[in-house]
This record gives sequence, structure tokens and C-alpha cells, in this order.
Amino acid sequence: MQHFDPLAPPIPQYFADVEVDVGKPEVLGSGPCGLRRVVPILGGNARGEGWTARVLPGGSDFQLFLSETTSELDARYGLETDAGDRIYVQNRAVRSAPVEVMAKLMRGEAVDPSQIYFRCSPSFETTSPTLKWICERMFVGAGVRHPAQVVMRFFLLA
Repeated sequence: MQHFDPLAPPIPQYFADVEVDVGKPEVLGSGPCGLRRVVPILGGNARGEGWTARVLPGGSDFQLFLSETTSELDARYGLETDAGDRIYVQNRAVRSAPVEVMAKLMRGEAVDPSQIYFRCSPSFETTSPTLKWICERMFVGAGVRHPAQVVMRFFLLA
């Protein structure tokens, strides 16, 4: 009988690549916590092993710029798989970069992705019997921000 160590380090396993098409940010202004923006989610697609989905329009990415170098992101949107299953996604992220790189990002300019730290923690909700397991697991990911799209790779923590 094989022994399972419950305190062993989690092992990331590939789950999906997600491309989210985004619109022009709405700047809500600065408050006591920092600058807030809301970025509309227009569509996109997701691909995992043996499945594909489309990103449903109507979601948003709520952004809080804590400083000139760091932002916290909270994206919420829906997916619809090729089988017709719907999935609610909430993806929290931290994005940081040198001041000049972050300023370019805020202006919507293309930047070298290697200069940006972009890590995320997506969670999922679905009523699909075949996908129920994704509601019961933790995921992490990495991302790249392009002027009109966010590209991410998600990993299951096994």
C-alpha cells in the first residue's frame, strides 16, 4: 500500500489555457486604497485537455492599483464549454512591474511580458456533474497582459 503524505508540497498539473478579450478600462478614481479601474470582458476562449470553452461577454476585471508598481486584480466571468456546461470563474491576481513598465500597461501599450510578475488564483463554480470536481480543488496560474487580451495558463494543485 502506497503512503500519501498530506503535507507534501502541491504539484502543479496543467489544467487550461485561457485567452480573455478585454475592452477599454473605466477609471473609477483614486480612493484610500489606491486607483480603481474596471475592465470589461468581451469574450475569448479556453482550452484544456479534451475540452474547449468560450468566454462569455459581460464579465469584468476589477483592478486596484496599490502603488506605481503593484496592482491587485479580481476578474469575474463565465465560460460555456463545447458541451454546453457553464462555469463561473473568479480569478484573483497580483501584477507587479517596474514603474515605467506599469505606466505603459496603464496606458494600454504593449510591454515585454518577462518584465511583469503576473500570478493568479482562479476558482470555479458549476452545476455540471462532470465538472463538479473543479469546485473542490485549488488552482494557480500565470498570465500575460496584451493591449486587448489577457492570456493565462491555469494549473491544478495536486
